Amino acid sequence: MNRYANQQLIQYLNNIEKKMNKKVIFRILLALAAYGVFVLLVVNFYDDNPANMKWEDREAFNRQYIAKLKLDEFTFEQALESLGSPDITEAKKVDGTNYQVMFYRTQHVKSDGITTQEECTPLLFTDGQLTAIGNIAYEQFTQMKPL
Repeated sequence: MNRYANQQLIQYLNNIEKKMNKKVIFRILLALAAYGVFVLLVVNFYDDNPANMKWEDREAFNRQYIAKLKLDEFTFEQALESLGSPDITEAKKVDGTNYQVMFYRTQHVKSDGITTQEECTPLLFTDGQLTAIGNIAYEQFTQMKPL
């Protein structure tokens, strides 16, 4: 091959390399844009309602949410709105005061398809305000005797 043919071949190969580099960069940018659109859609339209979660995700969500609660700063209505319907609930009225204990599943004990109190964290509401969390909540609730 002569020198001119070699130069043309080298130039041709350089052009192909430049085109391939442009294609690779274009594909990377396209993938990043698609990922960005996907993230925006998930953030804006994903409903993280506990009722729609798998049981493992709901347990983790409930654990994390309940760990952040503060007594007397959380209401019965907020519980229903944020945590959804309780897995177990009991209520009574003592001396004109309404008491309701709501159990939210926070741990897995046995795969039997039944949620038990041992798998839940109780929240005690007194006249609609959170007054106790955990086992002490249910103990306080059971010690109160209705008239």
